[in-house]
Amino acid sequence: MSETTQAAQAAKAPAAKFGGKGLNVGIVVAAIVTIAGLVLWGVQLSGGFVQTGMRNLDSWGLYITMFMFLVGLSAGGLIISSVPRAFGMKGFGGISKIAVWTSICCTVLAIGFVVVDLGQPLRLWELFAYSNLGSPLMWDIIVLAVYLILSIVYLWATLRFEGGKGSEKALRVISVIALVTAVLVHSVTAWIFGLQQAHELWHTALLAPWFVSSALVCGVALVLVVIIALRRAGYMELAQENVVKMVKMLGAFVCIDLYFFACDLLTSAFPGGSGTGVVNMLVAGPLAPFFWVEVIGCAITAVIAFVPKLRTNPLIVVGSLLAIVGIFCKRVQLLVGGFQIPNIDYAGVMTPYTVTDATGSLTNAYRGMVYWPQPIEFSIVLGVFGLGALLLLLGFKYLSLRPTEKSH
Repeated sequence: MSETTQAAQAAKAPAAKFGGKGLNVGIVVAAIVTIAGLVLWGVQLSGGFVQTGMRNLDSWGLYITMFMFLVGLSAGGLIISSVPRAFGMKGFGGISKIAVWTSICCTVLAIGFVVVDLGQPLRLWELFAYSNLGSPLMWDIIVLAVYLILSIVYLWATLRFEGGKGSEKALRVISVIALVTAVLVHSVTAWIFGLQQAHELWHTALLAPWFVSSALVCGVALVLVVIIALRRAGYMELAQENVVKMVKMLGAFVCIDLYFFACDLLTSAFPGGSGTGVVNMLVAGPLAPFFWVEVIGCAITAVIAFVPKLRTNPLIVVGSLLAIVGIFCKRVQLLVGGFQIPNIDYAGVMTPYTVTDATGSLTNAYRGMVYWPQPIEFSIVLGVFGLGALLLLLGFKYLSLRPTEKSH
């Protein structure tokens, strides 16, 4: 047997292993985690939200933070999938279907966190039966539902086209619509916060483009991690030059996102500005760990992206994970920080459930963190992510997500 033949067989060996016992074990584990999460959600439904760390002062917590984070992961994946086809550009080696499937999974999880945060599933009916179409919350619900449907249609049209049953023109039209909707869903999510004048950290016109740039960062990073893992497992073949192109794009998106952040901080911290307290809270206050993890992590990602010698697969995965963690930290800063500083000058009734130090004076009443998730919240979040892993693995097993000739 020649060396060429041996090398070819060695290259195909991992592909023969993918989809076997390891994948089935992963599906079973993800299913168990999902069921455990459902059980704990039932406990939360029976005992009420008093079991969580959320109170009147901080009515949104980890669930809405994860909602914002997952919408970003979803929109970013769909954008990098639809842009090449929408503008007739060269793609990234046929990763479109995988990017769209990860986007669909993230969207399902984002909707799942909205349902969990509503308190009772029946409130979904009330949400539509007594909806206020003038509220950005309803805009977001509507756009998110349309976005999920479009993502599924886009994946179906892609599979149909690669099977020789659809037209390229129709697929391109769908990709353009999906691209516009992906940008819109993140803009509307940003307006939920940005249009609330009572919260200093939220009320800024920069929030919508900032959300879109963050979505591009974590979306590209997630797709990079997934395709490198799938390539290593033998699920797909992808030229390293396509990975490098995506890494460079990730570095550019990270720099843009940090630039937006710096602009917002400079405007707030300028002497005489109303946001000086916000900047102090982020840089040296209770949210400082999240702030510095984001800034340092994203800076390391940019260095890995722009230094050719550092663009090895292990470091690319590390940089991508740092970017994802950094964007999650940004979501924490945004949501918790909006509640951290009281938006009224007059104190209400001081109890251990509304302030961080009810035994002290008004000066130190809000000095600590106003919110920290309880164990049941962490457990339910883990269960929802178990559902995401289950969907992702089932897609790899039963859907034709591997690149074909038409994928390029």
